[in-house]
Amino acid sequence: MLLRLACKSKPVEQARLVTAAAFKCTVPPPPHNKRQKSFGHHKPPLPSPPPPPPPNVRSTPCCFLSMASGGEGPPATPPRHSNRLAKERSPYLLQHAHNPVDWYPWGQDAFDQARIQDKPIFLSVGYSTCHWCHVMERESFEDEEIAQLLNVNFVCVKVDREERPDVDQVYMAFVQATSGGGGWPMSVWLTPDLRPFIGGTYFPPRDQGRRPGFKTILGRITQQWQNNRSNLESSGNRILEALKKGSAVAGKAGASPPLAPSVAQRCFQELAQSYEEEYGGFREAPKFPTPVNLMFLMSYWSVNGSTSEGLEALRMALHTLRMMARGGIHDHVGQGFHRYSTDSSWHLPHFEKMLYDQAQLAVAYVTAFQVSGEQIFADVAKDILLYVSRDLSDKSGGFYSAEDADSVPTSGGAEKREGAFCVWTASEVERLLGDVAVGASGSATLAEVFMHHYGVKEQGNVAPEQDPHGELRGQNVLIVRYSAELTAARFGISVETLNELLAGTLAKMAEVRKLRPRPHLDTKMLASWNGLMVSAYARVGAALGDESLLERALRAGHFLKEHLWDAERQTLLRSCYRGDQMEVQQISTPISGFLDDYAFIVCGLLDLYEATLQIEWLQWAEELQLRQDVLFWDSAGGGYFSCDPSDTTVLLQLKEDQDGAEPSANSVSAWNVLRLSQYTGRQEWLQRCQKLLAAFSERLTKLPIALPEMVRALMAQHHMLQQIVICGQKDSPDTKALLEAVNSLFLPHRVLMLLDGSSDAFLRELLPALSSMCMQGGVASAYVCQDLTCSLPVTEPKELRRLLLDGIAATQAE
Repeated sequence: MLLRLACKSKPVEQARLVTAAAFKCTVPPPPHNKRQKSFGHHKPPLPSPPPPPPPNVRSTPCCFLSMASGGEGPPATPPRHSNRLAKERSPYLLQHAHNPVDWYPWGQDAFDQARIQDKPIFLSVGYSTCHWCHVMERESFEDEEIAQLLNVNFVCVKVDREERPDVDQVYMAFVQATSGGGGWPMSVWLTPDLRPFIGGTYFPPRDQGRRPGFKTILGRITQQWQNNRSNLESSGNRILEALKKGSAVAGKAGASPPLAPSVAQRCFQELAQSYEEEYGGFREAPKFPTPVNLMFLMSYWSVNGSTSEGLEALRMALHTLRMMARGGIHDHVGQGFHRYSTDSSWHLPHFEKMLYDQAQLAVAYVTAFQVSGEQIFADVAKDILLYVSRDLSDKSGGFYSAEDADSVPTSGGAEKREGAFCVWTASEVERLLGDVAVGASGSATLAEVFMHHYGVKEQGNVAPEQDPHGELRGQNVLIVRYSAELTAARFGISVETLNELLAGTLAKMAEVRKLRPRPHLDTKMLASWNGLMVSAYARVGAALGDESLLERALRAGHFLKEHLWDAERQTLLRSCYRGDQMEVQQISTPISGFLDDYAFIVCGLLDLYEATLQIEWLQWAEELQLRQDVLFWDSAGGGYFSCDPSDTTVLLQLKEDQDGAEPSANSVSAWNVLRLSQYTGRQEWLQRCQKLLAAFSERLTKLPIALPEMVRALMAQHHMLQQIVICGQKDSPDTKALLEAVNSLFLPHRVLMLLDGSSDAFLRELLPALSSMCMQGGVASAYVCQDLTCSLPVTEPKELRRLLLDGIAATQAE
């Protein structure tokens, strides 16, 4: 959530001055280099004009420095200490279970102790693959002297931001408002009633020039708490009140959504202004994949393809996807995508891999295949899911959260380095690929072909200015430097032969890489991110006609229902965990699901239904949406709160208003209720979609680039969804042929349903208009309906495809 209004409000500015005065420190210039590990933000910066500073150059007063991302391993020697976190299951909390700090998990026990002892709470928030979280742990939380200061003067609480996004969201809003930046680790001091009064991110353990260290900060806060407590509390209260006002998202009674065509056009124009022509993507550097932008551009083309702007939108999306696929952000040996690129050419990544990136990118790539027909896009989509199936999958059917950026180098040593698992020296490549490349001119070796194609250099291909810590000296990050045609011509072989050679060399390197020390794996399984992955497997499997991918999607759907759905309480659970014996475990008091858990799973279930046409998934989607409405809907202002408003420990009721690294749950919910209204005939869901879009009207109108996924939903609401009804036996060849015709096209404004005469009672009961639809002449038949008007039934796949393409052309001509 962006706190533009709150940051500018007078109470916040006054409190900011109080905070600075409490620390009595000056403001050093922010550190800057081209590759500093300070990109802890899962939200990429908005590429809106004028652009905000990139995450590594946040403007931060006093000692508030935004940093993060990476990973450290467990202690090499038996632990001397244990604290309450040893009983937790979160990998991040377990990483702190043997600190000398007397940590509490977030919960009533900690709050009660703070009240009983009348101590402030020190809240530390991070995640298990966060580099600077582990730096601060090593420097400060494992330091006996600092731990003693924390234990004597504070009640210390540790939070995994991925487990408790509600806690993270509230206190990150405070840190951003008071410091001008944010990131992880996040450090916030609270009153016993959970009100923040001072906050920041990473602190070095001891003073560095004009910048006070963590030990000094702790001493000053202790003094201020003892001698100036009323001022601290009052400044915190003023900030909190300003945040409540500045973060409010609500529509006026009877308001309508903004006009979709003008909002979509402005969103396109803002993206075009921030688009980088040479390598694609948005902004110069750092570059995030931002699948929400790419999906918007392809959707914009789908309704504006007859205009120059529509064609330009498609060109931007496809060029960006091609360049990312060739870049170092794409793991050419191990598949999948790294978190983001630190440079403009997609070459040098931050090597962390996140589950939510894989899910969204797989959908973006298969959509590009549907739009363009280019096989490379289908190949990359399958490549991503191969990585997830191999490295991020639990035997239960669930998906793990992330792989770390850092690992121990093969050369040895205890200190982890970023990218060590992924990079290569030229000598390694030459030694591994020394055989002659069959058919290549001049008796070229496989290594020569490989090194030319992937930009491998003897001295390494990472520029020194991109590697100030020297972690990648002499190393190579693989990046496709030439097209297959150019490389094949250089070595006098056919493109087909080249592709076979490259596939073989990559497979051989993958086998070697398996022997290296692996990065830390966060085996926490989150409901929301698993929902995204269900969508990915379902949509890619349907588009490519790949039954194995659909089977994996079904396994994930069953996993969600078995392990993350409490049927007795009718409540989704936020997370579950891999146990020591590879079993699925739950904590003693499971965390109830948040809005994004419901929204992403409902979306995944709708995609799973359309991919498999098994009615149970549509029925569960309806059930979850009804529950989501009860828990999170704001009946006064419209839209959904991010967490349950009845939770008194959450001080701000926020509605996420940015589609960033993940789409906002309100954007996804707008799509969900719109789709469900077509499946169920519930007009209240159509009205709910309109109220939601109206609540975000100001944001959509003034800065649509912040919500490209919601703009897509606004476009769908404007153009009205098309119902494609297939009548036929699900597994019969004629039905499959019609379904293939539908799934081969990118149709963003459609719902798909099957009437097979046996499992369709649910749909026929809800939608009486379906009663007249049936197979024609004993052959599978398709009906295309919109706005209560249906086409005549068609039985030929080519005829159905033409009918659907005519509908796209008609929309573009409007």
